[in-house]
Amino acid sequence: MKNKVNKPEEKQPEEKDAKTISAMKEVFSWISVIALAILFSLFLNRVILINAEVPTGSMENTIMPGDKLIGSRLAYLRKNPQRGEIVVFKYPDDEAQIYVKRVIGLPGETVTIEDGKVYINGVELKEDYLKEEWTISTGPYTFEVPEGCYLMMGDNRNNSWDARFWSNSYVSKDKILGKALYRYWPLNEMKKLK
Repeated sequence: MKNKVNKPEEKQPEEKDAKTISAMKEVFSWISVIALAILFSLFLNRVILINAEVPTGSMENTIMPGDKLIGSRLAYLRKNPQRGEIVVFKYPDDEAQIYVKRVIGLPGETVTIEDGKVYINGVELKEDYLKEEWTISTGPYTFEVPEGCYLMMGDNRNNSWDARFWSNSYVSKDKILGKALYRYWPLNEMKKLK
């Protein structure tokens, strides 16, 4: 009697199709997850959060050159910017550029700069965030902030390209992109902005 040699069973066409379909489903599920993650990050970055990098020393010592910030695009949907807040906005002389400065003058106020001091409607503004004694471009300047607009200045007044020098001195509320909340770079010095 001859021994029968068992041949490996050939897979049926249905089994091959099922494995192909299963592999395609797996690939499609990964592609779907990646696409959703990309869409979610775009939504976050375009609607909820704003990222900014500060290339100059105009906000020293609060924000240093090269620092990266994250802010909220939703911060001013229901309220207006307040004096002292750090905001990210379109530079009024060239809206293709993004600036980060501190809100100094509010709509309808008279801001006077004289001898290195800022006065809001005649009352001196206390500014404990300034980098150093203010010696350059110390005034006299007078700004009548229009309704719906804000006056912005850097914390490093001796080295800040701000409203004192711009052709269009005021930033309208609709050009404010968000409120700066945290400095996230460099990593070892993450901090909340004040």
